[in-house]
Amino acid sequence: MVPSATVSQVVGEIAIFAVPILAAIIFHEVAHGAVAYALGDPTAARHGRLTLNPLPHIDPVGTILLPGFLLLAPYLFGTPAFVFGYARPVPVDVRRLGNPRRDAVLVALAGPVTNLLLAAASALALAWLPAPTGPATLLAGLRRLAGASLSINCVLAVFNLLPVPPLDGGRVVSALLPEAPRRALRRVEGVSLVVLLFLLMNTNVVSRLTRPLLAFFLGLAR
Repeated sequence: MVPSATVSQVVGEIAIFAVPILAAIIFHEVAHGAVAYALGDPTAARHGRLTLNPLPHIDPVGTILLPGFLLLAPYLFGTPAFVFGYARPVPVDVRRLGNPRRDAVLVALAGPVTNLLLAAASALALAWLPAPTGPATLLAGLRRLAGASLSINCVLAVFNLLPVPPLDGGRVVSALLPEAPRRALRRVEGVSLVVLLFLLMNTNVVSRLTRPLLAFFLGLAR
């Protein structure tokens, strides 16, 4: 059973992380759809997914249950701290793109690039916000929110660029491969994601990969 002090700490962490997680994954998915639309595929727009309204993007597991479980896991199981989530994938019809192979790469990269831009904006917010006068002030809360946004967007950018399907990095690799290996990658998408999440929860691979990027943005904030 989790001690009451830890319970209040977890509730506070979830409250701080909930907004930036939701914003990060929604902007990520909308970016995929917006770039696809600009390159000739209106599928996302026709499904009402080119909106920042969170409701059409929420996936009960990926947007709510998984991030909540990952926030609790270090307290419950002693696993490394790792926060990840996803929204409902934006539908993209590669056949409608002007140059399917090249444009599929651009669509896949749009999400992680957007997370990097959000990380840069969070770093600028940290640089702009003055030092708080106490730990319980509004200013302290805003700085924690900006710091959480910076960390989350760095993690999402790095994680999604891993060359494993169905992550964006895996989609980039798939778009560059011949047809036969591409079909083979599609067949292992579901299994590879489960294995990847298990490994990430029990190792610090993403933390190590994210650390230089986070240090770069924190350097900007200073």
